[in-house]
Amino acid sequence: MILVSACLAGVKTRYDGESRDNTAVMRLIAERKAMPLCPEVLGGRGIPREPVEIVGGDGEDVLDGTAKVLDKNGKDYTSEILDGVNEFIRALKRFNADTVILKSKSPTCGMGKIYDGTFKGNLVDGDGVLTAALKREGIRLYNENNCDIIFPDMKAK
Repeated sequence: MILVSACLAGVKTRYDGESRDNTAVMRLIAERKAMPLCPEVLGGRGIPREPVEIVGGDGEDVLDGTAKVLDKNGKDYTSEILDGVNEFIRALKRFNADTVILKSKSPTCGMGKIYDGTFKGNLVDGDGVLTAALKREGIRLYNENNCDIIFPDMKAK
């Protein structure tokens, strides 16, 4: 079983109430090889919701307690994000999954690039909170831009 960011599977779980459908991910779901989950929703955040960014570092720093996940008004959502990450990891273990496909740039799911915490659309090197936690667990990680590497017959949209 592969766990995937729900927004890539056509589920409208993004902060703006939309999805970012990905052909390869949706095919995995249809073939019952993958299951969609949204860590932010698992943590109790609604749909739609205020967008958040990591302020003061990246996902590793959030896990270490030296950075926070805030909205543009400074409201702290770190606890909800961490709750969702923990629920996602519980599901991962329950389903014995060893591979996860995540949405890029997200403060939770982003892999390699995330927004810089200024809410100005600037990307910086770093991982989201879930990605950082999954790396600590030794999980194979992909995003919508490279998941076709593991499934060469499925080209990402």
